[in-house]
Amino acid sequence: MSILKKLNADLTNLVLEAGYEDNVILLPSNRKDLGDYQINNALTLAKTYHKNPMLIAEDIKNVLQTDSRFTNINIAPPGFINLTLSTDFLISVLNEFNNDHFSCIDKKEPKKIIIDYGGANVSKALHVGHLRSANLGEALKRLAKLVGYDCLGDAHLGDYGRPLGLVLLEIKKRYPHLAFFDESYQGDYSEISLPITNADLEEIYPTASLKAKEDEAYLEEARQITFKIQNHDKGYYELWQKVVNISKEAIKKVYDDLNVSFELWLGESDSVSYLSELKDIFTQKNLLKLSDNATIVEVATTEDKAPMPPLLFIKSNNSLSYATTDLATILQRQKEFAPDEIWYCVDLRQNLHFEQVFRAARLSKIVPDSVKLEFIGFGTMNGKDGKPFKTRDGGIMPLKDLIKLINEETLKRLNPDITDDQERTEISKDVAIAALKYADFLAFRSTDYIFEEEKFADLEGKTGPYLLYSTIRMKSLLTKSQTTYQNITTLPTKEERQLAMYILTLPTVIDKSLETKSLNEICEFLYNLTATYNKFYAENKILTEQDTSLKESRLVLTKIVYDLNLLLLDILGIKVPKKM
Repeated sequence: MSILKKLNADLTNLVLEAGYEDNVILLPSNRKDLGDYQINNALTLAKTYHKNPMLIAEDIKNVLQTDSRFTNINIAPPGFINLTLSTDFLISVLNEFNNDHFSCIDKKEPKKIIIDYGGANVSKALHVGHLRSANLGEALKRLAKLVGYDCLGDAHLGDYGRPLGLVLLEIKKRYPHLAFFDESYQGDYSEISLPITNADLEEIYPTASLKAKEDEAYLEEARQITFKIQNHDKGYYELWQKVVNISKEAIKKVYDDLNVSFELWLGESDSVSYLSELKDIFTQKNLLKLSDNATIVEVATTEDKAPMPPLLFIKSNNSLSYATTDLATILQRQKEFAPDEIWYCVDLRQNLHFEQVFRAARLSKIVPDSVKLEFIGFGTMNGKDGKPFKTRDGGIMPLKDLIKLINEETLKRLNPDITDDQERTEISKDVAIAALKYADFLAFRSTDYIFEEEKFADLEGKTGPYLLYSTIRMKSLLTKSQTTYQNITTLPTKEERQLAMYILTLPTVIDKSLETKSLNEICEFLYNLTATYNKFYAENKILTEQDTSLKESRLVLTKIVYDLNLLLLDILGIKVPKKM
């Protein structure tokens, strides 16, 4: 149990001791001149006990005065109780955190969660649209694990459908003599060397897609190849697997650069074995209807205030819809992992799609009602023109190019004393990823934001590089001290006390981040904690302090802030280099 949670429980008992029964929650005071926190229970208790709230507040104040953790207890009309936490209590909080970094984090009841935050399409380059999904899903997974949840991140690759048919058709046109296209071939397909790289695939798909738009015969041939892949036609299926593996390796590399990892590398194709069962379930429950040669599921309800279109289950050309493979994936996840919750970190513009899918899942009962399906939508990253971020020629920017762009900015700001080229490259990459991630998290997740590489790479202000630079400086200070860090015995300055108060509120920050599924609270907390420490560092002696007890207290406080920065930066998926 965190300190703040324990305080609330103890205060509830103290209020009961005063003769009143109510759950007490400490709230940050609106009047910092009157105290750190305020208790508003006297106002609600007045209605229950039919008594003047000022008198109730006085009764509670008398009991609180017996507890050494609270000082400066005062009452403000019409019954607010203000109180200040004693310095001795705050010192004990800091020392407890120094001994156990997780003492200020509330663990949750065990729960299994699958987080879908990939969505990369095989044979296509990851682009800037994939950035927020990857960042948000990875951070939420790390945050959920911190509080005790069992989490599985799923890449959910787009590896099934017409795009792959188009890719294989274009490969066939370019390399018609490959054995994959020879129906009489009896050899081992695994021994065939494919003259294709991932760079080739990233060029092949848009070329094939353009041809399909201009040539109906080409499109029809792609449909036929897609059908062969989905029906495991040996040659085409083996070629498809090779293409998927080539693309997957390239996708993994970009995700690695972003410090993003997945426990599951499943694709849409992995849910195929559940499609027959899925169709049987929907058929048995009379949920499937024919409409214009297509099969649909009506998901509208009488409570809808706006039109809700039906879910397209099977297209008029007899192919499966994206919604159907999503439903099959839900069935697969339920059968294979039995999660308590499934989170989808996806662009807000897919809200309708997932509303339809979730409703169909509920209607069909492919997951129990107890399983929570949650859509976690996010806004777009825009250019300086306020429109979705693109390349100079108007195309969608590949994610690796975006990383390169911000990397060029961070390189300019590295310490010139770092002269080794490889070291500069590695450090610059870490700083660039920090700049990208922190900027991505700083606003509430549903908010659109403008990408400004110069601003995000700055060493001052609310930026990832600022946090890295400050954290590295803390580490340098601790290294120079060449001492062990035992206990804090004094908090003489306003900034030292403020740092203690920030640490006390960490559980609230974590809980709110989990509740809203957004990392902006953690970003603000990190910045405020670091900026307060930097002010304290600039105005006070630490290594040169002659008072041994005060010096040790300040080094321990530095160690605590440093460790907390490492903990929260890791939640955001940000690595701290040794220097910059």
